[in-house]
Amino acid sequence: MEFPFDVDALLPERITVLDQHLRPPARRPGTTTPARVDVQQQLMTIVDELGKASAKAQHLPAPITSASRMQSNRHVMYVLKDSSARPAGKGAIIGFLKVGYKKLFVLDDREAHNEVEPLCILDFYIHETLQRHGHGRELFQYMLQKERVEPHQLAIDRPSPKLLKFLNKHYNLETTVPQVNNFVIFEGFFAHQHPPARKLPPKRAEGDIKPYSSSDREFLKVAVEPPWPLNRAPRRATPPAHPPRSSSLGNSPERGPLRPFVPEQELLRSLRLCPPHPAARLLLATDPAASPAQRRRTSSLPRSEESRY
Repeated sequence: MEFPFDVDALLPERITVLDQHLRPPARRPGTTTPARVDVQQQLMTIVDELGKASAKAQHLPAPITSASRMQSNRHVMYVLKDSSARPAGKGAIIGFLKVGYKKLFVLDDREAHNEVEPLCILDFYIHETLQRHGHGRELFQYMLQKERVEPHQLAIDRPSPKLLKFLNKHYNLETTVPQVNNFVIFEGFFAHQHPPARKLPPKRAEGDIKPYSSSDREFLKVAVEPPWPLNRAPRRATPPAHPPRSSSLGNSPERGPLRPFVPEQELLRSLRLCPPHPAARLLLATDPAASPAQRRRTSSLPRSEESRY
């Protein structure tokens, strides 16, 4: 991949390592040094163009490698240049490899969850006209030595079929451990995890799932005391010995205690046992429409009550 500026002077080494700062590497003595602003802008242009070419080769809807992404993440990018090809004396870029550490939850062969932070292969691209020339293995091997990792310790983010064939051909990585995310790990990934992975219990079957466990039930039975001052019992106000007199300055007079509530059945019973009024007896006696039962009820009154009226 060619650029309108001098790539050979910008990247003095065959493989250049770029981090999130996108700073130009140290130059060899005797080489000219362009302005710092121009150098960083040229590096950002290289990263952006390589990301676009990689996305096009993998049929991705958008690039996953760009200068802005590099500056906002702690990723490392290994850029391989072609020193022999010097079109117009400016050099060319063969490809790149981007890696970075990520916290992942992965499954082992027993389907147990493991929280790990491995080195991940995030993007890998070699120009189409320069593939099958050993450049990809050279770049990948340089990264392994620089990062001091083994191939089976890597996690690959959404690898393409070409990358899987590459890993199988050069590093015998064939058997994968199935995952529920987009990362692919190979057999032997958990053999050299330092520090050891934090494992979670495996998932239970659907039939064993309950609303809550027995320990949760015991916890629900225990009454939890509210924090202070809510745990203090409210004090009952004692009524004064003599109620204060009401004043004419807006204070309403205090009322005495209400009579206790009489149940409905007891009220009906008392009304049934109460004798009728003598005047009502006289009205019923003189009323021809009154029933005989009502007349007998009024006639049973004692004479003492009749003499009152």
